[in-house]
Amino acid sequence: MSRGVIRPVDYSDCADVLAQVQKNPHGLPRRVRQANVPRLLDALGRPEQGLRGMLVVGTNGKGSTCAFAVSAVAAAGVHVGSMPSPHLQELRERIRIDGVPVTRAEYTAAFAEVWQAIERHRLPVLAQGIYAATAAVHLRRAGIGLAVAEASIGGSRAAAAELGLDVKVVTGIGLDHTRLLGTSLTQITQAKVAAAKDGDHVVLGRLAPEAATAAEQVLKERTGLSVWRMDHEIRYTARAAGHGDDGGPTTLVDVFTPRAVHRDLPCPLSGTHQHHNLALAIAAMDSMAERGHIPAPDAERLRARLAATRWPGRLELVAHARLNDWTGSVLMDGATNPQGVATVAPQILRQARADGRARPPVLVFAAMDDKDAPGMLAPLPAHWPLVLTRTDAPHAASCVTLHRQLSPHRQGPCLSAENTMTALHRAAELTGPGGLIIVLGSLRLVGETRTALALEPV
Repeated sequence: MSRGVIRPVDYSDCADVLAQVQKNPHGLPRRVRQANVPRLLDALGRPEQGLRGMLVVGTNGKGSTCAFAVSAVAAAGVHVGSMPSPHLQELRERIRIDGVPVTRAEYTAAFAEVWQAIERHRLPVLAQGIYAATAAVHLRRAGIGLAVAEASIGGSRAAAAELGLDVKVVTGIGLDHTRLLGTSLTQITQAKVAAAKDGDHVVLGRLAPEAATAAEQVLKERTGLSVWRMDHEIRYTARAAGHGDDGGPTTLVDVFTPRAVHRDLPCPLSGTHQHHNLALAIAAMDSMAERGHIPAPDAERLRARLAATRWPGRLELVAHARLNDWTGSVLMDGATNPQGVATVAPQILRQARADGRARPPVLVFAAMDDKDAPGMLAPLPAHWPLVLTRTDAPHAASCVTLHRQLSPHRQGPCLSAENTMTALHRAAELTGPGGLIIVLGSLRLVGETRTALALEPV
């Protein structure tokens, strides 16, 4: 940490400072910087005190579950802050009020307060700790007492776990981030479910048998818990119900929890996996109502709020995308592991068939250097053309590394591009006017694609 007078930061400075933090200039172990997060919150006067709400952990589906939960809680007439992770295009996406990102000025003011505390007390922390502390500071400034937070990678080790939110939601567990969390499903489940504390209410999504056993073992060590499990205390059914204003099919979901029955809930996000995420969010909403954090929402208002839910970068289709003189369709999904790609692959294949062109779609792919790239590409046709690229994220895999990992059975052409913009232009050349580009493998890639397409952060 630097000495001397602490100058105010502007919005662009926030990203520069965080980039330096991620480089770990002091060479301190991750566990030391992680342990400094509570000390940072102390230095800030515990901005999270008085916050109530839910923390969502899991391998996939966290962001969508949080988006549905924000809609559901807002339907109860309560202002709610949310903390998605990661952001796609701008830092301010990580702090939202009623689903709307804060302004650049608001983010900068909260960040400056956090950074001054870090420098004053000389507290090297992880970037995730700064994100969580900045969100807590802003919610205190805005007078928001209810929060929906998304854990970044871990569970008990996630910075957002320090906020003390007493409803914990586990969306699902898969093999991902093995370098940090462990190499088995049991180890990863233990790391994530350990976020549950004595007296919490825990909502468990659908888990594989090994993960379910590991979760049960962790929860047995806690006291005073209430636990609702998908397919046990929580159930849901989904059915098609005509077509919406955009011509796409409308899905209605009935959700059953120990507290209430919610019928005819619209699910506007694409993919059958979103029905599960919607049910988890409704169960979490009922959990918060059970604890007195929110009143029960009116049924019609709940349906209206859910129908308006949007979550960018998850099977997000831009039907009339433009790149210089090319126009066509771009489908983006931030699936970052084989389980995630396998989940969205049926929807991607349906979109490719609906495209109705003789030429196949073109994949633009990037991933971090610890990801199973061959496993992520396996659920999609091997003859589809592929453009490999590297994002500007720390630890992003190089094109050379990705190319080396490709399956020898891959049949389609494979090109490399030094950055996202170049990759998109090469994909446009391959697919031709009116074609379909599919962007996959990295949320940073999705964010850079949205910026390239001149889409505003939402």
